[in-house]
Amino acid sequence: MPQVLVIEDDVDVRQAVGRLLSATGHDVRLCATALDGLREAAAWAPDVVVLDLGLPDLDGAAVLRRIRATSQVPIVVATAREQESEMIRLLRAGADDYVVKPYSAEQIEARIAAVLRRGHGGPAATGLTVGGLSLDPQGRTASLDGVPLQLSRLEFDLLAYLMQRAGTVVTRRQLLSDVWPAESRSLETVDVHVTWLRRKLGERAAQPRYLHTVRGVGVRLSAPEPGR
Repeated sequence: MPQVLVIEDDVDVRQAVGRLLSATGHDVRLCATALDGLREAAAWAPDVVVLDLGLPDLDGAAVLRRIRATSQVPIVVATAREQESEMIRLLRAGADDYVVKPYSAEQIEARIAAVLRRGHGGPAATGLTVGGLSLDPQGRTASLDGVPLQLSRLEFDLLAYLMQRAGTVVTRRQLLSDVWPAESRSLETVDVHVTWLRRKLGERAAQPRYLHTVRGVGVRLSAPEPGR
């Protein structure tokens, strides 16, 4: 039974989400403040956190950063701001998905199902190696030339997806569909995460070693040529 922590100060929304998630087979705990939510997240170790950004005692983005500093639990954030810059800021801070207010309980349940599918239906259990890149799906660790890579959840999933298809060009829309829930992402978001992953690998688009952009098509991950 998936464990879901809902941190939401609006009592009507909180109760509606709690009722639906309980009815659909989730173990749910509800918190109305940031501090209660942080305590519950640390003590209970939920499978998913639903986090409202407009909390009364602490900015939700700060709560997001605090949780992410100690845990890779999937976090779905609720925000009233629809600007793309805000969405990118949240993703950069560690959010796995987001929903724009006002949202229905059914909508948030769909988001939760999506992040759980990504967490449990990701890369195969066997390790992956491409050149000096190594990835352990079970331990969710990756390294480059023996040096550990510090990757966000989405960066790890993106790298694993590309390594499983090494040498093959993967389209942006394919990444959008298979790594992110398509209804909540844009092609620009895919580009942003590819750029972040490229930086973690210590390379630039103009001088790629592993991540190669095929203009107008997509991205290909392949081992570098000898001497590069």
